[in-house]
Amino acid sequence: MDNIQILIDAPSLALQLAIDGILIGAILALAAFGMALVWGVMNIINIAQGEFVIMGGYATLTLTGLGIPPLLTLPLAPVVMFVVGWIIYRIVIFRVVDRDLFISILATFGISILLQQLINQIYGPDIQAVQSGLTTRFFFDDALRLPEIRMLAVGIVIVFGLGLAVFLKSTRMGRAIRATSQNPRAARIMGVDTDKVYATTYALNAAICGAAGSLIVMTLVIGPFSGIVYTVRSFLIVIVAGLGNIPAVIVAAFGLGAAENYAGFILGAEFQVAFVFGLLVVIIVGRNLLLGRQRKYLK
Repeated sequence: MDNIQILIDAPSLALQLAIDGILIGAILALAAFGMALVWGVMNIINIAQGEFVIMGGYATLTLTGLGIPPLLTLPLAPVVMFVVGWIIYRIVIFRVVDRDLFISILATFGISILLQQLINQIYGPDIQAVQSGLTTRFFFDDALRLPEIRMLAVGIVIVFGLGLAVFLKSTRMGRAIRATSQNPRAARIMGVDTDKVYATTYALNAAICGAAGSLIVMTLVIGPFSGIVYTVRSFLIVIVAGLGNIPAVIVAAFGLGAAENYAGFILGAEFQVAFVFGLLVVIIVGRNLLLGRQRKYLK
């Protein structure tokens, strides 16, 4: 209650928390884009989503260690992760496409654990970060601060969102992805190579996660076992926004980022992640109750 009173007495602090949450939400939106794409096209809930994000961060960490400026790794990390995603598809994922959803969950959960252990063996268990080289801007007599790297993240998520929409609507592969998501069997009959579509979709998801991870390592910190939180956040955003609705994904990500920031301040930082998991349970239970009532009404 004391922390709530502080927010009431200090509107500038409340505004700062909201803005910080929205800026972080922009990065979460990137990971959610990829999850929604894989779920909608391949009917796979990618439990390894968070590990892809973290690997994008470690790709930036490795590239900066080679002398590449951090901001230049933003286009390079997605390329690295695209290759990683393609390889993982060819080794594992192609075997579980068109299978039961539960099988794909088990498969991607296994990939998640494997990637965690590989990252831990290569980079160690310590959390790490990269300095972006950008500064923080202050407004209203230093009452409001906006880190430039987080403002850059908002611009990147908008560009990614628009680019993804244009790609799906205007390119041949994009139209093939949309056709496959609607009816894979009909797409095959019409000559679409659905295996190539699935591989491209999964690799594209990994590339998007790579961009998110590159921003996260320059904004927050990463560790080999921190991926699960980003998987849950992505899953939560997609559930709220729905599949195939890019603007709704962005709005839901902004809302989750702000709500999580407020929860961390009011409840304490140690309960911030617990809030995300609790919110996921509440939303799933609420949606099931709502769907149950709708079915009952239709009967």
